[in-house]
Amino acid sequence: MKNIRLVVNNEFKKDKQKFFIKNELRCILNLYAKMVSNGNWKDYSFTSGSKEISFDVYQRTSEKPVLRITKNLKPNYYNEKFLIKDKHGNILKKSENLDKLITKTSWNNLRLIR
Repeated sequence: MKNIRLVVNNEFKKDKQKFFIKNELRCILNLYAKMVSNGNWKDYSFTSGSKEISFDVYQRTSEKPVLRITKNLKPNYYNEKFLIKDKHGNILKKSENLDKLITKTSWNNLRLIR
């Protein structure tokens, strides 16, 4: 009988998160449900790129997104991991913790540019 060797490649490259994790997505969707029930937001979408993933919020489905909740995959500073941007790409708020960013933002006073 021949000697049989089993070769297992256990090298697992630890890949960065390419999407929102479960707790982040739960926090965002809870906010979305609250804002839809208030009648402020109508639709959402996800956008992904090599540097960031964003949850885009629409007032109408045919327009550009009015707000973006963004997870920065390659932040320059520790407090730029999660961002809230307007439709022109200007940063309105930023934080290292998504839950704190969403709970401390006054969503009713946040002006949506039309």
